[in-house]
Amino acid sequence: MSEHGTPGQAPADLWDSIDDLWTWLDANRPADGSEGLLLRMLKLSEEVGEVAEAVIGATGQNPRKGVTHTWDDVQAELCDVVITALVALRTLTPDTREVFSRHLARVRDRSLGGERPPAVGQPG
Repeated sequence: MSEHGTPGQAPADLWDSIDDLWTWLDANRPADGSEGLLLRMLKLSEEVGEVAEAVIGATGQNPRKGVTHTWDDVQAELCDVVITALVALRTLTPDTREVFSRHLARVRDRSLGGERPPAVGQPG
């Protein structure tokens, strides 16, 4: 297992942490084979639903409940989506880092045409 640093700090390496979580989940999965794979992918839908619930709660869109969440809650739920997606990708391939990096580069190039946008707060 990887070293995780001091409590309250992010783990030293994103990809080691994803591997650690995948290993833990794989050792504790209730279903194997294609059923386990499908359930791991469906977990993404659950997490995205929690983002929606948090946004609705942060904006008070449900008049019966009012404001029930904060934008910090939304941020946390978005982080859960990212983690769940990376663990799902790790379930499909041990080359998670390379697969994700190649795909991100393609999306970046397609979207930005290879140009870097100005840094936040910097003039264009």
